[in-house]
Amino acid sequence: MPFIETGIQGLVVFEPRVFEDSRGFFFESFNEKTFSDQGIPLPFVQDNQSKSCYGVIRGLHYQLDPHAQSKLVRVLVGKILDVAVDIRKGSPTFGKVYSIELSAENKKQLYIPKGFAHGFSVLSETAEVLYKCDAFYSKESEGGIVYNDATLNIDWQIPADKAIVSEKDVVNPTFVDCRNNFVF
Repeated sequence: MPFIETGIQGLVVFEPRVFEDSRGFFFESFNEKTFSDQGIPLPFVQDNQSKSCYGVIRGLHYQLDPHAQSKLVRVLVGKILDVAVDIRKGSPTFGKVYSIELSAENKKQLYIPKGFAHGFSVLSETAEVLYKCDAFYSKESEGGIVYNDATLNIDWQIPADKAIVSEKDVVNPTFVDCRNNFVF
């Protein structure tokens, strides 16, 4: 099975089967039937792509209900540390942080369901990240948690003096004070 459980309900790693030979490689990065058979809600309605340099930390972001988004995250170029935080009130893993290295080389993807805050740090010289969303972006529904929240204590694997964080992400509220309407 190409899906690996993370220990947090709904949060799964997709590891596609890669066919390599002297010409290069081929793999299915997404197959509706494969994901549907895993119980992952479909369809995805929006793709987002970003390019960032080493040290960039993006996040932690989410959208509140009724515009909450599930995401399928993958890396096209480079390497990132992808981070998801369970913010579903009543979840047995509420506040638990999960991180995984996603890269163009390992081709792993992380499926992040609604009710999670998401962010990543760039570990390579540059990285291009592509993620599918199952709901459209809604500015009014934006939510966030400050990337260096003391309660979550995330190791972004970037030295503090090398971290590049947007003004918006620096002023996000703490985990304890964030706006959150997710219920497990």
